[in-house]
Amino acid sequence: MAGPVPGAQAIQAALQCPDCAGQCRYSAEAEGLRCDSCGNVRSLDTPDDHLAQTEFGYDPDVPTEEPKSRPDLMEHSCQTCGGHVIFTDPALSERCPYCDGPVVLADPDMGFDTMALIPFRVTLETARANARDWVRARIAAPSDLSAHVEDGYFSGLYAPFWTLDSKEAIQYWAKYTTGSGKNRRTHSTGGAMNIAFDDLLVPASTHVTPLIRDGILHEFYPDRLRPYSAGYLAGFAAERHHQTVAQGLDANARDKRLLIRNRIKRHINKRGVHDIRYRTDTTGIHYRRILLPVWILHYVYDGKAQKVVVSGINGRTYGERPLCKIKLMAYAAALSALVIGFGLAWGAGGLL
Repeated sequence: MAGPVPGAQAIQAALQCPDCAGQCRYSAEAEGLRCDSCGNVRSLDTPDDHLAQTEFGYDPDVPTEEPKSRPDLMEHSCQTCGGHVIFTDPALSERCPYCDGPVVLADPDMGFDTMALIPFRVTLETARANARDWVRARIAAPSDLSAHVEDGYFSGLYAPFWTLDSKEAIQYWAKYTTGSGKNRRTHSTGGAMNIAFDDLLVPASTHVTPLIRDGILHEFYPDRLRPYSAGYLAGFAAERHHQTVAQGLDANARDKRLLIRNRIKRHINKRGVHDIRYRTDTTGIHYRRILLPVWILHYVYDGKAQKVVVSGINGRTYGERPLCKIKLMAYAAALSALVIGFGLAWGAGGLL
């Protein structure tokens, strides 16, 4: 088992209530540290909160060593998915927030400094209500699905993300088609354009699955960022940043290629654009290492683990769910009957 974590005692002392010395945790409802014992609330706002929006420049042609910071909170390793998460005392758990697997205390691991985060704005009660509503709205869901979801376990997690900016000077070549049949023609074209990407959100961990990413990527506003403070993590789990900036850019490369290709198609403004090739000169790279809040509901149905993800920022809800085969067959039969009935009515009308 790992030994004492440097700085952890000081942080735990800072999380104690000044009135009764009770343990505090961050309250999304009160937007501050709330004491579990006496209910006292302390704000974490500072005069420097606006500095959390600061972006940092990066030049890939001038590599610099990115200093790592010593961990200041206890880190746990998941025995199932291999994820490493940190907990403050009010959030100590034996389960991984990513996969609900068992976790054990791990040796302290150095990571990169988190620059900013968006605190939880959605309470656990709201997340539960959103998950219930999401399940009830699923078509062809098993009748007992709601009961299984009610028995599920919620985890509050700060997931690591990048925000990335860049300027792209693009030269492109492509083909497009006109006409059809014997008149179909293929044309070649080319051109140049400039694109500015601002605050592209990129997961900074392989454990941030597409489901978690899609549940949190919407409605990101930099003015909601706050400087990193362990107080915001009190009562929640979090994953450290372990990627270099270069690795973050590599993780974003595939999505950025897709965005560039779509911008090129719009720039050509022709139908049937294909065989796109381009060359880009990338400058003006800026980044932030941030944490974003998400509620993850773990439940099991028919022996299979499932998740429902609720954004801790705005409550958007996505999830995994089983399908009821009997209901699917009934819906398919009803649809087939509707199509057949419409066809018969159409045919009868044509005979009149």
